[in-house]
Order: sequence, then structure tokens, then C-alpha cells
Amino acid sequence: MIRMTVNSRSKCSVAVLAVTLLAACTDETKDTAVQVETSLTETIQTLPSPSEAIHNSGGVFVHLFEWRWPDVAAECELFLGPNGYTAVQVSPAQEHITGPQWWTRYQPVSYKLGSRGGTRAEFSDMVKRCKTAGVDIYADALINHMADVGDGTGVAGSVYGEYDYPVPYGYDDFHHCGRNHDDSIDNYQDLWEVQTCSLGKLPDLDTGKPAVQAKIAAYLNDLLRLGVAGFRLDAAKHVSHEEVGDILSLLDSRPFLFQEVIDRGSEPINARSYIGNGHVTEFKYPMALFEAFNNHRLDALVDLGSHAGFLPADKAVVFVDNHDLQRGHAGGDEILNYKDGDLYTLANVFMLAWPYGYPKVMSSYRFDDTDQGPPKSRPVIADNCGSGWVCEHRWQAMAGMVRFRKATAGHAVTNWRAFSDELISFGRGNKGHIIINMSAEPINGTFVTRMKPGNYCNVISDRTNEEDCKESLVQVGVDGVVQLSVAPMSAVAIHTDD
Repeated sequence: MIRMTVNSRSKCSVAVLAVTLLAACTDETKDTAVQVETSLTETIQTLPSPSEAIHNSGGVFVHLFEWRWPDVAAECELFLGPNGYTAVQVSPAQEHITGPQWWTRYQPVSYKLGSRGGTRAEFSDMVKRCKTAGVDIYADALINHMADVGDGTGVAGSVYGEYDYPVPYGYDDFHHCGRNHDDSIDNYQDLWEVQTCSLGKLPDLDTGKPAVQAKIAAYLNDLLRLGVAGFRLDAAKHVSHEEVGDILSLLDSRPFLFQEVIDRGSEPINARSYIGNGHVTEFKYPMALFEAFNNHRLDALVDLGSHAGFLPADKAVVFVDNHDLQRGHAGGDEILNYKDGDLYTLANVFMLAWPYGYPKVMSSYRFDDTDQGPPKSRPVIADNCGSGWVCEHRWQAMAGMVRFRKATAGHAVTNWRAFSDELISFGRGNKGHIIINMSAEPINGTFVTRMKPGNYCNVISDRTNEEDCKESLVQVGVDGVVQLSVAPMSAVAIHTDD
């Protein structure tokens, strides 16, 4: 299902900038042909040079949302490792409340490793098998709150009560801001309230207390000792950056860290204040991609990431969508997701080609109800995506662009051309080149790249480790010239591994 449909345009109506037409567009000749001319004034967009190895190696990680631990382990071995994914973000491992909804995973009861994802033994086995396959595990960690105030029994059998959890946590381990009867946040413009009152009815841990910090750190250290390489800190904006730093100082080692800080510039929480602790989610990024692709303004992407207010490239985690945004949470109405079809694919292709941030690919399951939990079937059966699962990370365009990003790591954007608001082309030095056509018509054109002469596979449609890619063969001639046809709502991406 595609919510957004491409505007219907004649093949003669594509606005072409800084190009020379190779053939007149007539009723009989409907393919638009363009020639890119070499110029000393060509736009070369250089973004901040990331300093961390994870960026220098062109890393890409995937969120296998609601996958069970044995299935994650198998996917590391069968697909993620062989296709160059750096890591997997897994759903929270700690014990949570019972219920079929996806959000039950985000209501922790204890720090036991027993969840809908599987047992402690299965979690440990997953970490080891993924590591052997060259894939790290990033655990989604809940440090801001516990389960809704009330009584119940968690999925691993732990009994909890009002402000009473078997960590142990008691009444004095939580904030009680006194703003209203349930201590919940009323005013998101009040920084103190955002970081002291409760998120809905989720009791807010007093993360300023050394005893609370020690218990959270003990949980994270337990995961580190099992081999976890990093953490996503859920709802990090609701914990002060100083208190996050205090907790990190108690860890046995320094893992990779990215903090969920929703900052679109309209609240007192500033995502930049958290970069001293590690990476931070850049929520302005999916909004910018939505605006460019939804409004057919690809030319606006020329300086993505260098806008005022964006995080430094080597501190930003970027994404087209995530599990919250897909469901309309955290401003999710203005993002793309798998339901947008080719539009969504092209946005991900751009993200993986553009050298800003550490990109995360979303791997979803299909849903109609925003509370809907995961399918009961396995996500991959006989090397095919299982019933009810989407498996975006397995789409050829995604997997091919993971390789593209690795091959072009460390190379700035060159040869940027926006021929129209629906057709862009750019390179990554002499290591790769990409052309994106989101119009409703095919484009026949001649483009200039910095690639060495030779034959290349279009990784959008062919696996680069296959010898035969005749159907997608791209020939680069002398001076880096490429003549090809780019299908409607598609892309061509080539790279070299040398």
C-alpha cells in the first residue's frame, strides 16, 4: 500500500538544470535525455568528517523489531553478517508486563533477562553467534522508568506493586513531582517537569540518586558481560545528560551508545547536550527526508546534515523511520514507512548513500492497529520473509546500499547535480555514484562520474557478489561517462570495492 502517489507528469515536463538536451522531447520521443557537462564550478558538498571507526568503516545497523533471540542469531549468520551489516538493535531484554501489545516491552518489571524475546540463555547464545558472524548486538535499555503504577506479574514471574519492583525499587527510588495526582508530565516546555515527572503513568526513576544509578549500571554491566556491544537508551531526554553520564561512569567498559532524544527545536531539551555521552538520535533527519521525498524536492537534499541545529555527523544516529514514528508516535505523521512503497525505498537508498550520521535500517512487521504486537510466525522461514513480517533489511535495494556505504566510506560527496526536483545524481569520490529518479517517467541520460572505466553492477537490483549482472550492467566509459536509463521511481547505484 502506498499512501503517497507520484504526480502524473508527461515525460517532456521534467525540468532539467545545468544540462544539455541530447534529443528533443516530442510526442514520438518521450524519453527525456540529459547530458551532464563537466564544469570547474561543479558542486562538491563536503560534510563533517566523522572521527569514529564505526563511521570510517561505513557501518549500517538494523533494528530487528520484536524478533526473538534465536531468530536474530540465525539472521546474523545467514544474512546480516554476509551482507555487511554492522550491528542489530534488539528489543528490550528485561522482564516486562504481560500482554500482546508491542509497547508491553517498554514497561519493565525487573532486570531479569526473560522477555517476549526469549530466555537469558537464548539471549547469551544470540550475542555469541552474532559476534562470530561479525555482527554486534545493541540492547534497547530502559533506564528512565518502570511499568505502569499498579499490581501485576511480569512475563518472567516477578510480582510487582505500586512503586514496588523486585530490583529492588521502592517508593523513595522514584520522582514524585507533585504536579498532579499521578505525577505525570503536563508541560513539555518545562525542562524540570520533563525530566522529573512521569511519562504518562510510567513511574519516573530518580536517576540522580547514587543507589538508583548503581542498580541501573548493574543491569547494563550484566549485558556487557554477556557480550553486548552497545545500548540504545530509551527516553533519554527524560533523564538529564549529567545523570546519564553518571550511570555510564559506573560501567565496566565503554560501549557504543545512542540516546533517544526527541529534539525538533521546539522544546527546552537540546539533543546536543547529550553528545558528550555518545551518539544521539537525530529526529530532524527523518522529517527532512519526508519533506524532500513527499513534496518532490530532492534538490533540497544538497546540504542535508549541515543545517543549523543538526547534530555533528559523527554523533548522529539517522533513520527514515523507527518503531515509534511508524505508529504516529513522537510526531510520526510526517515520516515515511514501509507502507509508502517505492517512496520509502528511495528515501532509504538516499540515506545509505549520503555521508551523514550512523544509519539505522528499520525491519518491521505489518500492522493496521498501532497497538498490534508481532506475528506469531517466525520472521524468516526457509530464507524467505515470514507471514506478517516486512524484512526491509533484506530488500535488495537496502542490502545493496549497505555495501555501497561501506565501499564509499570516508569519501565526500562530489559531482552533485539536481537536474530537477525529482532527479538527482551524485558521487562519493571515485568509489561510487548514484542517480535517483522519483518521477513517474523513465530518464535516458548521459551522466559524468568519477568512477574508473569498466563494468559495474547496479546494486539496487543485483547483488555485487554475483558474477552475472547483465540485466543491471552499468558501463562507465572514458572520463567517467555513463549512459543509461533510470526507471521511474527507482535508482542506479554503482561502486568499486578496490
